[in-house]
Amino acid sequence: MKRTGMSERELKRAAVLSRVAEAGWSLGQAAERMGVSYRQAKRLWKRYRAQGAKGLVHGNVGRVSNRAKAKSLRRRVLSLIRKKYGGEVGERFGPTLATEHLGEEDGIELGVETLRVWMLAEGLWSRDRRRRAHRQRRERKAHFGELVQLDGSFHDWLEGRGPEGCLMNMVDDATGTTLCRLGKEETIWAAVGVLRAWIERYGVPQALYTDWKNVYVREPNAGERMRGEVPVTQFGRMCQALGIEIWAASSPQAKGRVERNHGTHQDRLVKKLRRKGIGTHAHANRYLVEEYCPQHNARYAQTAAAPEDDHLPSPGVRKLAKIFRLETERVLSNDWVVQHENRFYQVQRQSQHHAPTKGKVRVCEGEDGSLEIHYREQKLKWKEIAARPVSDQQGKETPVRATPRTTFNPQRKPGPDHPWRRGYQERNLAGKALPTPAIAPSSWASASAAP
Repeated sequence: MKRTGMSERELKRAAVLSRVAEAGWSLGQAAERMGVSYRQAKRLWKRYRAQGAKGLVHGNVGRVSNRAKAKSLRRRVLSLIRKKYGGEVGERFGPTLATEHLGEEDGIELGVETLRVWMLAEGLWSRDRRRRAHRQRRERKAHFGELVQLDGSFHDWLEGRGPEGCLMNMVDDATGTTLCRLGKEETIWAAVGVLRAWIERYGVPQALYTDWKNVYVREPNAGERMRGEVPVTQFGRMCQALGIEIWAASSPQAKGRVERNHGTHQDRLVKKLRRKGIGTHAHANRYLVEEYCPQHNARYAQTAAAPEDDHLPSPGVRKLAKIFRLETERVLSNDWVVQHENRFYQVQRQSQHHAPTKGKVRVCEGEDGSLEIHYREQKLKWKEIAARPVSDQQGKETPVRATPRTTFNPQRKPGPDHPWRRGYQERNLAGKALPTPAIAPSSWASASAAP
């Protein structure tokens, strides 16, 4: 926008020089008040005496800048923005992203602030600043790999061209280095996939900062709480094998670095995927690996405060394959059958003398569906069967008793010689000679009633 009047500084200089003309101020005093040198005060005083206050206005005011862009270029750029990079709020490109694509796709090199002024003047962009509650930011870690934040972001990344998905995002706390993968859900295999890609690219980080999803950490159950055990998820067990600590954030703001990174991806990545016409997760992941993440890190990543890298070397493909799998304890039955996920696996006998029946075995399942059964670090051979085999004892008929069991008859009374009819001493001293009583049995009742 062109300036037509005098600036605040020029008005101040005119007021000071008027004091020189009317109040007898010296040029030294005027130079001190205007904040210029004495020689510059003499030049300004000369122009003021010749032209008055108008002589203090800069000579380029009202003129077109020598560095101004051509009007034809401005019209072309704004036309491209309306056609390719415009749209409703939330869909249109911002000045920064539009500048990048003008250079990459249209071969037009332009400054971000220049384009911002043009877009604001044409109503193609607006300043939409939302003020939120102030939170003090945590200081970054000093070393690359000391802490990596991991989180998933659900969003309509493909804008209806393909299935919805969750972007698994890892951001280094010290440098802001980013690595992303797009999948269906925030599952354990999605977390394993992005972590494995990070390890193969940079190494094993020292710690992960996650949220309280059951994929990463969980609350202890009643039995674990009574025994004082710390609950470990499958993903947590994998991280323990790699020597990675898991820190669980109590709020989204605690891991704000990855949360703010989500917002950047939801703006830039969505629009870039739209420009590329990408409509599948596989195609999107190739684009993330080959173009988007390297370009994003080149633009936004920064140097860590300390030069040392806290990543440990990758343990190798074979070791990672053994670590990144689901492990479940099962009991080996007497017939050497393991039941897992409603399926039956017949284990081949390894030894006739030392059978691990009723022992605990580990069922290891990979992401590709491969399955292994281990007993004391020994890999067992097995084959899947349709159902548990029936033992020989279960197939035999129940033998018929030779003498049927008598049923109880409540109306039947015991005979006179039944043990219940005998006296206490006679029952307990059976087979021994009893002393002759001094009183006849017929007189026991009368004798017992006598005083």
